[in-house]
Amino acid sequence: MKNITALTILVIIINTPIATKSILGQEKEKNYHFSIGTQFGLVHGQSMEVVYPTYTKGELLSELQWDMKPVFYYGAQAEFSRVDPMKGIGFFSMISYKSGVTGDSGIMEDRDWESMENDALTKYSKHTNKTRELHWLDAAIGVSFPVKSYFYITPFLSGTWMHFSFTARDIYLKYARVKTSNLLTGAGETFYPIDDDPDEVSLTGDDIRYSQDWLLIAAGFTIGRKLSADFNFDLTFQITPFTVCLATDEHLATKHTYVDYTHQGLFLEPRGKITYTLRQLEFSLELAWRYIGLTRGETYIKVGDGDYFYSENEAGAGLSFMDTCFGVRIRL
Repeated sequence: MKNITALTILVIIINTPIATKSILGQEKEKNYHFSIGTQFGLVHGQSMEVVYPTYTKGELLSELQWDMKPVFYYGAQAEFSRVDPMKGIGFFSMISYKSGVTGDSGIMEDRDWESMENDALTKYSKHTNKTRELHWLDAAIGVSFPVKSYFYITPFLSGTWMHFSFTARDIYLKYARVKTSNLLTGAGETFYPIDDDPDEVSLTGDDIRYSQDWLLIAAGFTIGRKLSADFNFDLTFQITPFTVCLATDEHLATKHTYVDYTHQGLFLEPRGKITYTLRQLEFSLELAWRYIGLTRGETYIKVGDGDYFYSENEAGAGLSFMDTCFGVRIRL
């Protein structure tokens, strides 16, 4: 009788996977997973540098547009989240790092509006632009929860640091002829139209070096849905006015260095992502638009080896680019 009972129990164990796992002490189904992998892609857009006027008539005194058209990058990413966010409330965190590939990335255009008479353009220059550095670190933490059986939503807080540096070389410069000049009396200058027999200059070699370091903290949310057992699609949006930028502008010919401390440019980023899961591998494709409106703040100037002094003109910075990213992660 004892042998028959033992045989019956063994048959039940073999034919019941759940009981087998429980009795033999095997690992239960995971609620969370950690994934780590690589990513590569490109950004396509511009970095902006501006000077706001104090006495002149234009909306801006100066505007420089530094192209990133395109800049390729590679990097790494890691994420900790629920295996299936539709099964309940869960914790979410991620970190992502990207590093750009050095190379020519379009042009740099520099425009000035220096007239005391009107807001007409007085100076225009065009350079070949080289992206020397691109470093980009994102981190986020949040909570995901399902909305019935339709989709899941993940509110989160994020932090970002971005560093860009450029070199503008081989300048073509066109500037309007001066009509009147009363700098000593404080009346400033007036100019003929820039297309009325302007002065033109072309030079080769490095002319300007510029860098930006951005720090920001944002709030956002992700809405996602499983399209099938293997495909997932989500949309993300984040926003903040809490942006800070430290920028340095070195004019090599005149030996002028400008250091700007600016803040409060509105940051926006909509992002779409589709993910395909193959066993323990995740393949993802993301498309995002990252925008920071023009900031405002103090600027300090140094001439040659002299000391920095405060400028009356406020400085500003901005950013706008598309980001296309392909990633591969392994679930652990």
